[in-house]
Formats: sequence, C-alpha cells, structure tokens
Amino acid sequence: MSLLENFLPAFLEEVVGDRFGRYSKYIIQDRAIPDVRDGLKPVQRRILYAMYESGNTPDKPYRKSAKTVGDVMGNYHPHGDASIYEGMVRMAQPWKMAHMLVDGHGNWGSMDDDPPAAMRYTEARLSPISMELLRDIEKRTVLFKDNFDNTAKEPVVLPSRYPNLLVNGVSGISSGFATEIPTHNLREIIDACVAVMNKPEMTVQELMDIVKGPDFPTGGIIMGAAGIREAYETGKGKIHIRSKTAIEDMRGGKQQIVITEIPYQIVKSKLVNAIDNLRMEKKVEGIAEVRDESGRNGLRIVVELKKDVDAEGILAYLLKKTDLQTTYNFNMVAIVNKAPRQLGLKQILDAYIEHQKEVVTHRTKYDLEKAEDRAHVLEGLVKALNLLDQIIETIKASKNRQDAQNNLVAKFGFTERQADAILTLQLYRLTNLEITQLEKEHADALKKIAQFRAILDSPRKLLNVIKDELTEIRGKYGIDRRSVIQDEVEEIKVNLEVMVQAEDVLVTLSREGYIKRTSLLSFTRSGGELGSAGVKEGDVIRWSLGVSTLDPLLLFTQKGYYYLLPVHQIPEFKWKDTGTAIVNVLPLAKDDRIVGVVHAKSAELAPPADGQADATNPLLVFVTRRGQVKRTPLIEYATTRSMAIAACKVADGDEVVKVLRSDRPDDLLLVTEQGMSIRFGSEEVSVQGRVAGGVRGIALKEGDQLSDALLVSEDEGEVLVLSDYGYAKRTLLLDYPQQGRGGKGIQTFEFKEGKRVRPNGTKLIAAFHVKEAVSLLALTAGGAVAEFSSESSPIEDRRGHGKLMTPVDRGDTLAEAFVKPLST
Repeated sequence: MSLLENFLPAFLEEVVGDRFGRYSKYIIQDRAIPDVRDGLKPVQRRILYAMYESGNTPDKPYRKSAKTVGDVMGNYHPHGDASIYEGMVRMAQPWKMAHMLVDGHGNWGSMDDDPPAAMRYTEARLSPISMELLRDIEKRTVLFKDNFDNTAKEPVVLPSRYPNLLVNGVSGISSGFATEIPTHNLREIIDACVAVMNKPEMTVQELMDIVKGPDFPTGGIIMGAAGIREAYETGKGKIHIRSKTAIEDMRGGKQQIVITEIPYQIVKSKLVNAIDNLRMEKKVEGIAEVRDESGRNGLRIVVELKKDVDAEGILAYLLKKTDLQTTYNFNMVAIVNKAPRQLGLKQILDAYIEHQKEVVTHRTKYDLEKAEDRAHVLEGLVKALNLLDQIIETIKASKNRQDAQNNLVAKFGFTERQADAILTLQLYRLTNLEITQLEKEHADALKKIAQFRAILDSPRKLLNVIKDELTEIRGKYGIDRRSVIQDEVEEIKVNLEVMVQAEDVLVTLSREGYIKRTSLLSFTRSGGELGSAGVKEGDVIRWSLGVSTLDPLLLFTQKGYYYLLPVHQIPEFKWKDTGTAIVNVLPLAKDDRIVGVVHAKSAELAPPADGQADATNPLLVFVTRRGQVKRTPLIEYATTRSMAIAACKVADGDEVVKVLRSDRPDDLLLVTEQGMSIRFGSEEVSVQGRVAGGVRGIALKEGDQLSDALLVSEDEGEVLVLSDYGYAKRTLLLDYPQQGRGGKGIQTFEFKEGKRVRPNGTKLIAAFHVKEAVSLLALTAGGAVAEFSSESSPIEDRRGHGKLMTPVDRGDTLAEAFVKPLST
C-alpha cells in the first residue's frame, strides 16, 4: 500500500467549517461570554477561585498579583499572563465594577486610561463581597471539572450568593456573539429576586417598579425608560447616558460649567482633550479654559467660559459633540445550559433563582450528611458513657486497637464509626460536665437534622432560606443608587450663535458660479470697491450680499430646487481671491444653475412658538419662463438638509426665471421677450405650499415667453427694459396700469422691422425698476461684458424703440443683464 493511499480526500469548506465551529464553541463558552448563574467569564472565575484556594482572602494581608497570576496560569488558565492580569485589573477598578471583586493595593490604573503597574508591583486579595460568590463552595454546592492537564479540579460555576451578572454587568465579544450587560444596584436586584420568588408570574413592568434601570459606578443621568423596558423585555435596547453638570457663577460676571459625573466607560482624559480641542479649533465660541480638577474628593472637570456668553447653549453643544452624552446599547447575552442566549430581565432572574435552589439544596444535603454523621457519633458516645466500666474492661482485654474496635462492635452493638469515636475519646470527656454537653450536642444535632430535612422536603422553606440569605447580603453590601433615571430623552438643541462667532461679512457669487465669504476688514484693505474683487477673466460678480455669519442664504435653481446654505459654511477668502466653485459647497447638478439668491434671517426660518405662521411673514415669489407665478411663505423653506430640495413645481420644458422676496403686498410686473407686460396686485396670487406649481400670471402669445419679473409699489420711478441688441429705454411706472392677473397685458417695447430699418433687437432680455441712477452690467453670449448707467437710457412711452446703450458685435447678442451689485 502506497503512502498516498493513507490519505482521505477532504473539502476545504468542510475542514475549515469544522475547525472554526470548534473554535467558536470554545470562544463563546470558555472565554468571552459569562455564565448566567454567576455572571463570570472563565478567566474571572479562575482568578477568584485560585485566590480563594491559596487563602488570599480579605482577612489576610495583600499578596503580590504576580503570584496569583502564576497560580491561575499554572493550574487553571493555560493562556498568556497578560490576559489573566487584565481580567484581574478590571475586577479591581471601582469605575468599572459596581462592587469590586478584587481588593487591589497599589497602582491599578485610573479613569484617564492610565495603565496599571506591572503585576510584580501590585498586590491584591479578595474583596469581602467576592467571598459571597465563593461561599459554601466546599460543601459540594457546584460541580467541579478537571483542569486542562487533569492535575487539579476547578469549579464549573461559583455558588454566587447574589446575582452578580446584573449587579456587576459584563461586556465581551466572541465569534458570532457579543454581550453588553450594564451594572445595576445591588439592593434593587435582590429586591427583584425576592419579588420573583414571592410571585413567579411577575411581569417586566412590575419588575421595573423595583429595578428602575441600570446603576453605573460612574453615576450620570440615564434617559429613556422606553429603551430600558425594551431591553428588560427582549435583551436589546438603547439608552442615553448624560453627564451630571452644573453651571456656576464666578467673579466678574463669568460662568463655568462643572462636570462631576461622566458616562460609563468614557475615558476622562480623552473627554477633557476633546472639549479643549473644540476651544482651540474655535468650533465653539466662548470657552476660555478647560481644567481637570479631579482628586481625592472625586471627579471634577471645569469648563471656564468667557464673559457674557450663553452657558446653556455651550453646554448643549458639548453634550451633542462630545462624550458628555453617549448612547448605551443593551445586548444581554449569557451562557444558559452551555449555549448563548439573549435574555430579558425576568429570564436572568429566573435562571439565577434556579441556580440558587440547586446551590442551597446541595449545601443542605451536605450539611444533613454531616449532621447525621455527628448525631450518630454522639449517640454512640452517650451510650458508651452509660456503659463506661464495661467498655473500659473490654478495651483493656483487647489485643490492639483494631481488636478493641471489633470487640466493641460485637459485644455492645456499636457501629464501626461509633466504636472508632469511642476509642479516640479523651479522658477529660468523662467528667459529668462533658457528659451533659454531649447529651446537649446530640439534641442540637437532631434538631438540625430535622431542620435540614424540612428544607429539603419543602420548596417554600427552601425559597425562604434563599430570601433570608439574599436579604442579609443586601443589608451588608447594599449602597444607594448612583445613576439618576429620567423617563424621557431630552432633545439637544444647539444654537448657531454658540458655534459661530457673529460677524458681518460679504458673500459674493459670480456668474460662472464662484462663491466666497470675505471679512469687511479684507474688503476695506483691498480698496473697498466691487471692482477690486477677485474673479476669473470674463467672469463678473452676479450677487453681492452684506450678511451676518449667523444667517442662512437660500439659493434657487432654474429647475425649481433650492439649497439652504448657512453663511458660516461658505469658505472664507480674501477679497482679491477668486473663491471656490459652488459645486464644492453645494451638490449642484451639472445641468442646473442658480437663478436667485435670497438672504434670510435665522429668526425668519424658526418655527413660530404657537405653531401658526404670522400673516406678516415674508413671502417668496416664483416666476417661470411660461408665465406661472407662485407665492409661498419664507418659513416653509426652513430645513436642516444640505441637499437639493424642491422649491417649486416646474412643468416639462419650463424653468424658473426669477425668485423675489416680498416683505409687503406689492404689485408684480411681468415682462415678456416679445415686449408685452402686465402689472397686477400680488394678492391675486393665492399663497400656496412649497411644492405647488403656482397660477398663470400672463397669457403668452405663441412663441413668447417670460423675460423678467419685478416687484413694484405705487407709481414712483421708471421701468427700464433692455433688448438683446443692446437697446434700452425707460418708461414711467405710472404708464403701467394695474390689470387683472392672467391677461394678455400691454406692450412695453416696440421692435423695429423693415429692410432699411436698423433693428433694435429680437427679444427683451431684462427689465429693471429704477428710482435713481444704477449701473447695469450686460453680458453677451460670447462672454463680453459691458457696463452702462440707467440714466443714459432715454425716457420714452411704453411703445418706444429705445436707444443703443452698448454696441454688440455682429453675430453676438446680449444674453443677460443685471444691476451691478453694491459693495456693501
């Protein structure tokens, strides 16, 4: 038979699956997930048992940690010393354990995540409460198994005389499973245990009247009763943990935020650094200094504020942006009957009570055996003392001890156990006093036997024993609740003023879409003129607005979308810089463009206190190429989203021409490309919702479309119209009578026609309401820019032909025109 014939074929998937399955089972059962009965992972159980076995108990001096780690590694836990010491360290840290299981002496780390000293430097012993986990272990209360090399025995589980899984909690990750059980208050958990024993059918809601929720060693405010209830019912749930803070007044009108409790498992030093980084990076205005004043008197972090700042607002910002408030996700998984299960509160308590029934039953059987054996011995001793002379004669006549024992059994009817006890009886026990004592001890032993048998025969008495012992532990080790439970989760509202320093700035947006924010200082140093602004060659500033960094801008596109852009989010540049492309700031589509920029105050976009919009609120007026008009309250455009949002319903083939802000009931003047116009009261356009399509503003002739729209009031000023050939004229606003919405309108410009007549244009491209001289910028389709004053255009009647304002090259036409933005 060849060597190859000794090998069997195997599929890689099967081999890997089998090996990984074995590995997963080991990791889940014997490393990362705790047992539901004692709440301990194997390494923790082995550490506590090794310390107990070696006599490293609370009544003895501290012992070097290295010795304990060596005992655990050599006898029970064949893994690295680092993992054993790490498990030992966690059980000795009061900010991680509700009740420490290891009493450490030396440097065991800190809340700042400082590492503990090496195991050769630290000392430890069992804490008093950990003795309750081990109590009665020598009375056959739990099963033992062979250790890894079959040289010693170790407990499968500890007796755990209190519900350690819930009291101290646990966190761990294994393959396919993770567990996250928070710490709880010892008194509440024991009270819940007793309540379940009294009434096994208790509901989770009834239990929550006793167990309010988790109780973390670091305190804090727990918010979310619904999350706690869900976790106690299903084993999964989410809560919010908020730091305990207070705002204190200081000298000079200043204030400071004092933090005295932080969320569970948060590293204090990292939290302090995070708050200080916000100060240094100026992401929040008003923080003067951050100090960690923690010491012997407990945790204390001080955030000192500058004068006259909003302390509540800064605190809200810190809660939202740092770990001053965190979320905690319950995932209550434990080993039940050698398999991981997700458990609710009632299931954990039921499993623990069943464990205690077994522990107390086994202990009582053990005590009963001992008591029966002692009673049997005492019965023989009492009998022997009544036949003392005969027994002495029999012993004296015997050859040796074994012969004497046999003679006592044969002659007097003693058992071998009783005969052995008689032979070891000391002479002083023959006094009258000792005889009385033996008789009393025998009576006591019989009484104990009756008690033990009663406990074993009555489930109710068994439960009473468990209740009494739990109540004793509650009284001895119980502490007041440290975490405060709050039913509702408070929403954190951060004022913009806290994050952004209020400053008046200039925001410019060029025709080709370059945007920038500039400080007034930079603008002044660059000459204080719009002409000195940095733009690309052939580009011009289309919008220039003097705004505050606390305000938002609304940018509207021709396709009927809008973006809300907070001014402080616009990149800052010097006045002579070009700025950045708008697509770097907003997700603007390639085939869309900005047609309107509206400046709004933050207060104008804030929801009204009574929920009802004020009739005096500003409105936005939308006008489309096909003559549709819509009015919508400005407040409907409040949003926290940064993406494109529908601002107006636009039909296929149509587009938004103009978006105007209306602060009062003005008239609306629409001008078409073919020279028609209509003026009507804006109240004729009913106020509609944000995504409405609007109503017809003017009846357009075939082939005609809207060119521009103006808001006008009374009859002051003139209307200036401009054609694509550069011809312009002004007509008194008085000549535009108010008409009904939706009509054909009246003529506002007459185009020259004829072979020998020099044409004055093919369409109107813009209209302006002018009350005083303004500079107009006209841009050709070829990219040329021309500037002229409105005063240079003639005043004519509505049917005038206009005057050439800016020559246009042959083959080129004006594409658009707008008022030259003011510098301030």
